[in-house]
Amino acid sequence: MGSTSAQNNGGLGRRDVIKRSAALGLVGVPAVSFLSACASGGGDSNGTPKPNKGRTSAKNPLGVNATAPLDFVIFDGGFGTQYAKDANVLYNKTFPKAKVTLTPTQKIQTTLQPRFNGGTPPDLIDNSGAEQMDMGVLVGQKQLADLTPLMDAPSYDDPNKKVRDTLRPGVLEMGQYNGKPVYVMNYAYTVYGVWYSQKALDRFDAKYPENWDDMLALCAKAKKKGVAGWTYAGKYPYYIPFSLYPFIGKIGGREVLDAIDNLEPNCWKAPAVKAAFDAYYELYKKGYILQGTPGLDHIQSQTAWTQYKALFIPDGSWVENEAAKTTPKDFQMKVSAPSSLDSSDKLPFGTIWASGGEPYIVPAKAKNPLGAMEQLRIMLSEESSKNFIQKVKSLSSYNGGTDGITLTSALQSGADALKLAGGNVLNPRLQDWYVDLQKQKIGVGALGEMMAGRMTPAECVKKCQQYSDAAAKDSSITHYKHQ
Repeated sequence: MGSTSAQNNGGLGRRDVIKRSAALGLVGVPAVSFLSACASGGGDSNGTPKPNKGRTSAKNPLGVNATAPLDFVIFDGGFGTQYAKDANVLYNKTFPKAKVTLTPTQKIQTTLQPRFNGGTPPDLIDNSGAEQMDMGVLVGQKQLADLTPLMDAPSYDDPNKKVRDTLRPGVLEMGQYNGKPVYVMNYAYTVYGVWYSQKALDRFDAKYPENWDDMLALCAKAKKKGVAGWTYAGKYPYYIPFSLYPFIGKIGGREVLDAIDNLEPNCWKAPAVKAAFDAYYELYKKGYILQGTPGLDHIQSQTAWTQYKALFIPDGSWVENEAAKTTPKDFQMKVSAPSSLDSSDKLPFGTIWASGGEPYIVPAKAKNPLGAMEQLRIMLSEESSKNFIQKVKSLSSYNGGTDGITLTSALQSGADALKLAGGNVLNPRLQDWYVDLQKQKIGVGALGEMMAGRMTPAECVKKCQQYSDAAAKDSSITHYKHQ
């Protein structure tokens, strides 16, 4: 879905951090193993904690037991763990008698499955990385506490504002599954889109192309100089949607993406989907995609991009850290919303996909759920948010925290893109509601085939619809819908 990228998990890097985007569960362990293992784990009937409460006060609005220990397990990936350690210090300032245990691991599921089985899960979990536990499964098995008490608590900095009112667009919704309870607090905030180097565009005396005709013209110009227009993670083509989905939403409106998330009949047959597929296929047909791209992984495609072999790449804002080792100092990394297709698009230029990542959860059977929520309340303060931004070069889900600190080119462009988008921030849910459908079937089985020229746009539409219909009819998976 942090800072050092590919050193973790044999080079998975910030893909580790993305599952992170609630993310893709990228190299995930099959969810069914966790489902069966959890079936005995329980939680009460509605996933609401029965906390050992302390006395509420202005400093302790959740009523945390001041002496109860806090057991916190964190994914040790691209974001590292220092930002959480710093937040632990703030927790102990308020509750000096509480023992806080922070356990870093890269193997979330292996580490925690036995604890869920035994009914002794930790209080707070950063559920991320290659072994991310499937959130849809956890919710379906009533394994998670409802975080509404956190969302309704006064914010750390302003008691007149609730925590929910301090979050960036889409963060609250990303934690919801079929209704009002909030089961997941995504702490990082990811901007998805078309990434580029301002220096590379300067070489062609070009600005970012705000419409598709200008995009094709720039790609043609670059091709004459031996530079590809685009590259992408060919081995992991579920990266393509990071720019393609908001492009579809821009063309046809957010209801087109909602229908896809809802697995509605004929959702992939919408005219906006076909138009977007046709546009992307044209990149292949005209030879504007870097040769060999279908064989590249995420790191190799990003490296080709930072070596100026291609102008554009669909990615998320973790790319700054993941590609740091190969990025020239004067690269001027930036992100943009997708170009407009034409003047008939339903939404304006600037429409972008941005959403929470780095999902934090509180188990239904946690011993100190209120302490866990208080730790999250602290992390959603301006001080903790600024610390996170500076330490890991990612925005947090706290709507602010950038005043008075110098942002990198990539971070600044992400903040600028969000400002330009205003209310036109899209948040497709397919990747966290239906991990296998998004990752393997739609991504590898359809979009990857089309972009490699092995499938026409019409065939790709048909294949995506078949996959969607099969998922809709599959009674073994929990189904979710936009409310």
